[in-house]
Parts: sequence; C-alpha cells; structure tokens
Amino acid sequence: MKRFLLATGVVTLLFPTFALAGDPPATGKANEPTAAVQPSTATPAAQATQATQPVEHRYYTPVDIKWTEAPPSLPKGVKLAVLEGDPTAPGPFAMRLSVPAGYKIPPHWHPAIEHVTVISGSFFMGMGDTWDESKGHEMPAGSFGYMPAGMKHFAWTKVETVVQVHGIGPWGITYVNPSDDPRNQKQATKY
Repeated sequence: MKRFLLATGVVTLLFPTFALAGDPPATGKANEPTAAVQPSTATPAAQATQATQPVEHRYYTPVDIKWTEAPPSLPKGVKLAVLEGDPTAPGPFAMRLSVPAGYKIPPHWHPAIEHVTVISGSFFMGMGDTWDESKGHEMPAGSFGYMPAGMKHFAWTKVETVVQVHGIGPWGITYVNPSDDPRNQKQATKY
C-alpha cells in the first residue's frame, strides 16, 4: 500500500495536469471507474487553434492545383492557388504563387509572419523600405525563408518561379509607398 501511495504521489508530482481537472467524485465503491465532465481549461488561443484544425485530409498533385489570377493587391501577371485555408480569414493557410520572369513586388510588409518556400525557379528578396537589388539574396528552388510581421521587404524574379507562402491569416500586404500599391494605380486610371 505504501508503494502505491508513493507511486501515486510521484505521478501527481510528475504530471500535475492530472490535478487540474479536479478529483473525480467519490462513489464509495472501490475499483469503480468514475468519469467527471470538466469545463475546458484551454486558453482562448488554444481553443481557436483547435477550432482551425483540419477536419479532413487533402493532397494535391501538380495537375490538381487550380491556378487563378492573384488578387489586385499584387502586381499583375502572377497566378495564385490556395492549397489550405482562406488567406483572407483568421487561421492557417497555404498558397502558391506562379510568378513570371522579370516580376517585381515593390517594398512592402505583412501584418503577420510570412513563410516562403521556393518550389521552382529562383526568387530574390531584399530587406528594407527602398528598392535596392544589391541588398537582395537569391533563393534557389528548395529555399525557405520567413519574416516577422511588419518587416519591410521587396522581391523579384529573373526566371519563371513558383513560391509557396504559408502562415496564419488574415494575410495582407501594405506597400511602403502607397503609389506602388496596384489597388491605388487602378483607381488612378480612369477611362
């Protein structure tokens, strides 16, 4: 009996989460399993993460990926494919961008961390709020990079390139110079 009590004490010390839900109600009967429904002790952030967990699995082969025009927040010419989630909504997302040769994205920043994986081609990125290719780094196929929320950067390609961007939405882009924003250029051009 002493070993049992000692072992029980060690387990309680090693795994204090067992004690968080409280002790089950006593039934007065030895060796009878008990169950108690406890309120969730998960933080709101943990509950939100649980709510965004996938309810099914998906996989894509290259022929399954459906490309569309990118949103007007990106310069024309790039194609986009959303692989997971909704980049415009809270929660995890993954999307690919098919970028033509000679494409440029002026200095900008994002409201959340951005993760970039180069699938094919070569992607160039530079940090800072002004365009300066001498501050850029080449990311050949297979490269991965990430930037914290608010970090100012710019990007370009020399060859056709596919990159995958993933993170926690909502995704957005804010240009350092508002006149570089394609949404503003569209409004300025009236026919």
